[in-house]
Amino acid sequence: MRKIVINFLKNSSVGKEKMTRENIQNKITLADIKNHRKTDAPLVCLTSYTAPMTKILDPHCDILLVGDSLGMVVYGMENTVGVTMDMMINHGKAVVNSARHALVMVDMPYGTYEDDPAIALESAKRLMGETGCEALKLEVNKALAPTIELLVKNDIPVQAHIGLCPQSVIKEGGYKIKGKTNQEISDLIDDARACEKAGAFSILIEGTKEAASREISSAVKVPTVGIGASPACDGQILVTQDMLGMITDHTPKFVKKYSTLAEIIGEAVASYAKDVRARKFPDDKYVY
Repeated sequence: MRKIVINFLKNSSVGKEKMTRENIQNKITLADIKNHRKTDAPLVCLTSYTAPMTKILDPHCDILLVGDSLGMVVYGMENTVGVTMDMMINHGKAVVNSARHALVMVDMPYGTYEDDPAIALESAKRLMGETGCEALKLEVNKALAPTIELLVKNDIPVQAHIGLCPQSVIKEGGYKIKGKTNQEISDLIDDARACEKAGAFSILIEGTKEAASREISSAVKVPTVGIGASPACDGQILVTQDMLGMITDHTPKFVKKYSTLAEIIGEAVASYAKDVRARKFPDDKYVY
């Protein structure tokens, strides 16, 4: 995987311009993630969908996820179900082209892997091949363990996403918190262990009760990443726009806002509009 990253950087125009020995030495690899439980510091993960944001996030993160959450964050969709493979590829390329430090992972969109392992493999090959990303994330349970196993056997690294799975929101009638009963906890642990056995290098736990998430994390040897899960996970991820306060219509309970960019941007645009309407911009300083 390290060779793939290096070759990609060498062959891309951005890579030729930016690649240095230090960049390659500091690049987070799949092996780094797999071995992360040997370290004390939790994995820092965020979503990214564009080149400018990636350049800002990259130095601070271990994993950048090109999430299908872009359907809502970028395209204004009600959920992630309508996200297409072409969307994921285009945004995946943008992030891969700009990331120099973090491992880049891309979501497999709804409808590209669930029904047939062979179709999943073809979809995964296309997604990795056209983006140059280093791993894929799939929303799964133990029934899809054979699909994970097939992908891993074909050198496609997989992070298994369990618990609350946004791609199932229509089927489940909404976003339902998981791990509320002993049976649910037992089923989630079975899912996690099956995914680990199938070869998943990491497990993402979303929207699951803290105690249940803690048990799941303890039940597997691979690193776990939480979103609305537990501080006991080996890493944490948030949707960047949520964390930066850019989305104002709904804030999930698990999101801590580290900024209020929606307000800051709004104030800046209001000042610009005021200057334009008063013919104060552009003045002599900003014209040729």
